[in-house]
Amino acid sequence: MFATTLRAAAAAAVLVCSAGAASADDLTFTLINKSSAGVSEFYVSHSGTNVWEESLIPDGKVLPSGSQIDVEIADGRRTCEYDIRSVFDDGTDHEEYGLDLCELGSYTYTDE
Repeated sequence: MFATTLRAAAAAAVLVCSAGAASADDLTFTLINKSSAGVSEFYVSHSGTNVWEESLIPDGKVLPSGSQIDVEIADGRRTCEYDIRSVFDDGTDHEEYGLDLCELGSYTYTDE
């Protein structure tokens, strides 16, 4: 149901909302929700693993339609290739594999 639009982040500065400064191995990208449903769960795992990490959206929270958040992956890996999975508040889900999140800079959900 949900298609995705991938686009590289343009000249916008990415703010990291964390207690400490990001290290050289940390990856930050922007998750943008332009779909008609809220994102209730968002998982990011290193490509090549067979399990999803914890959802980066806390239980009971939703990334509403029309919103965006900066996501920091502080797993200490020197890689940019990740798989993502999202669950929407309408019960649908979406998975995509082998994304170079360093190159993309952002990931956008749309209804198209």
